[in-house]
Amino acid sequence: MIAYDALREWINWLEHEKRSSPRTIEAYRHDLVLAISFFEKHFGNEVTLNTLKELSLADLRAWVAHETARGEKPTRRQSNNDARARSRARRVSALRSFYHFLGLKFNLSNPAPKLLSTPRLKKRLPRPLAREDAILAPEGIADDAITHKAAIRDKALFTLLYGTGLRIGEALSLNIRDLSQAGDHMLRVTGKGGKERLVPLLPAVLTALEAWQKSHPAPTPDAPLFCGARGGRLNPAVAQKAMREWRKGEGLPASATPHALRHSFATHMMESGADLRAIQELMGHASLSSTQIYTLADEKYLLDVWRKAHPRADKK
Repeated sequence: MIAYDALREWINWLEHEKRSSPRTIEAYRHDLVLAISFFEKHFGNEVTLNTLKELSLADLRAWVAHETARGEKPTRRQSNNDARARSRARRVSALRSFYHFLGLKFNLSNPAPKLLSTPRLKKRLPRPLAREDAILAPEGIADDAITHKAAIRDKALFTLLYGTGLRIGEALSLNIRDLSQAGDHMLRVTGKGGKERLVPLLPAVLTALEAWQKSHPAPTPDAPLFCGARGGRLNPAVAQKAMREWRKGEGLPASATPHALRHSFATHMMESGADLRAIQELMGHASLSSTQIYTLADEKYLLDVWRKAHPRADKK
């Protein structure tokens, strides 16, 4: 079997078995296409499963170094070092995932990918919206909508994102049935890896969702909860554009995205004293370490409060 055939099966596995996000799948696919192409030129032959089995650590390092060098430009600033490190880390992760699949599917064993070193990455602090902006976002975005129906839909969507901390993909994958089955104001959500969790629906969220359900063009159980103009599932790009137009009008930074509402949900809960484990459960994080990043953001918030309020603080 040639490597490209194995690659297609791996992508299918990531999508249907692992339920990886479309963004991760596309990035991994892109990396492995580049890798296979590099090894074809490197060896002068078509890459097969046997080739992949025989690749050495030096071969894999050569590809990673090639991609790193190809991405560097003399005009790039030093601040992009972190971006290059993250790209390298993603390539290593893609290789390891691919070889893990090859081991499961074809019993192919090669220890080299596990020996590849990954760079130490700086922790990126989440960039939430200010409380006032997060609260006003759904209404503001709805006001900018072209049609009345789109306004009701957008208000419901963005109220849901900030009120529950859902990922945009999780919200857009919901069907009408999911809302009708939300017993005791609890919504069942399928997150990363196909893992299900229950999230509570606040009164404001319920009100917005019920208003949208009444205006929904085709409220059948299997219909997407959030649909586009033609009735199909709403494209994430439409939601992102709606928030982008709103943030421009409000003078907010480019970090004010639909995903920032998820950060806002967690950060504002943390600032108000919510339990870390509860936030982990609500957000669907597999491990507590993913949630702990919000404690760092909370420390920054407390430091800002101290600098503004304490008489001995340096306020320059």
